[in-house]
Amino acid sequence: MEQTRLTGTLTMCRRAGRLAVGYDQVKESVQKGNACLILLAQDVSPKTAERIRHLVPPEGPPARTLPFSMDEMEQLLRKRIGVAAVTDPGFAGSLQKALGEP
Repeated sequence: MEQTRLTGTLTMCRRAGRLAVGYDQVKESVQKGNACLILLAQDVSPKTAERIRHLVPPEGPPARTLPFSMDEMEQLLRKRIGVAAVTDPGFAGSLQKALGEP
């Protein structure tokens, strides 16, 4: 059930234009203060994950690993994605709940 909710929310977020995808767009969202939640594919490279950790300040948006690989993200969102930033607080909250976090 939560997997279905997670995929539905991600899809709606992308359609609404509230998902910045790729390292460069995520970096821009974080620097502008628009990012509410950072999402990483479960098979993102350790180098990319480390770059994200250094990019996001401690008081910045939380970073969470999704239960999807980059290939699964490609099937879901029509683009191969390793990292994304949610730029809407409502979508970010729904995704965190779907991930089983408060």
